[in-house]
Amino acid sequence: MGVSLMNSLRVFLTQSSQKIGVVSSAGVISLLGHQYQGATISPVGIYHVPRRTVTRLAEVGKLEIPRLDASYDVGQIFLHRVFGYRGVILFPWVAKVYDRDQAISTKAKDKSVEGGQEMDEPTVFSHIGREVKSKSQNYYQVLIDSRDCPYIRAQTEAVTFLGNQENSRSLYAIPGLDYVSHDDIIPYASTEKNPMNHELFDKFLQYNPEGDPPYWKPRETLKAWQEKNHPWLELSDVHKETTENVRVTVVPFYMGCRESHNNNVYWWRYCIRVENVGELNTQLRERHWRIFSLSGTLETVRGRGVVGQEPILTKASPAFQYSSHVSLQAPSGHMWGTFRMEREDGCTFDCRIPPFSLESKGADEGKVD
Repeated sequence: MGVSLMNSLRVFLTQSSQKIGVVSSAGVISLLGHQYQGATISPVGIYHVPRRTVTRLAEVGKLEIPRLDASYDVGQIFLHRVFGYRGVILFPWVAKVYDRDQAISTKAKDKSVEGGQEMDEPTVFSHIGREVKSKSQNYYQVLIDSRDCPYIRAQTEAVTFLGNQENSRSLYAIPGLDYVSHDDIIPYASTEKNPMNHELFDKFLQYNPEGDPPYWKPRETLKAWQEKNHPWLELSDVHKETTENVRVTVVPFYMGCRESHNNNVYWWRYCIRVENVGELNTQLRERHWRIFSLSGTLETVRGRGVVGQEPILTKASPAFQYSSHVSLQAPSGHMWGTFRMEREDGCTFDCRIPPFSLESKGADEGKVD
């Protein structure tokens, strides 16, 4: 896709934004319509398609060329490829992505014949996700436009932290924060005077009209906030696995250690995205977790749905994202499990949740500010 074509693409949004439709003044671009989930095509521009009746379209910007090999800058305005919300990048993280699908594929491709015998190339693969070979990938800490929050199939208060008191078990949330992979960023240049509606936007970023093109640059407050809260914000590992066209992505975070009844209690949060990459509608019915602690305990957790919901994953709304928490009386452990899924044809199956490690950091890093 050439520069001139990308510059001809315009972004239109409605107040009840849900999906992204992509077109140009020169005609329909079917590739983008296929790439961006639930796209609707018309000869007008790029716009969000709401669940409700469309009442007004307002142009908010023009698409920019996606960066395939380079990271995005702080202050980059974007649309989320799957959830369709407007956002802005605060800073990047370099994550180790453990993709079990690629591990299986690589193992199959690496088979070779030597001396008439079929041999497997060494592939590290076991029930613990960390033993799968990782690949580095950029993820970004972002702000979500509060105008889009009511229409996102993801928790918008998923980034949580522990209270300052050593014996506190209270959890606090920062609304409108998310972690987004490089592949889910659709960059665009905003034509709005105030491109983002979030209480932290003006505190963290300032407009530089003298840039070519003009851009949003980080304030010192953003740098100080990142440095202070780095321990519980840091994203390091991402785990992925697909079962029967349902892909589960898990991102664990260490939150810190607190004392309870003279025992140390270690806390983690984990963010899970369940995405339907197949053709048939699929509903998440049940969850089944196994939680192993270094102290030697093994806990089983079963229940209906997740966070009080049994989300249906369709072609129009293929993904659901949520966060939860776990605490152990040991500095490390492992989690794994399954989601019981039901397809529209009545078939049920267990979708694997990729195993992931729960690891604490040093004593100094475990203290949350």
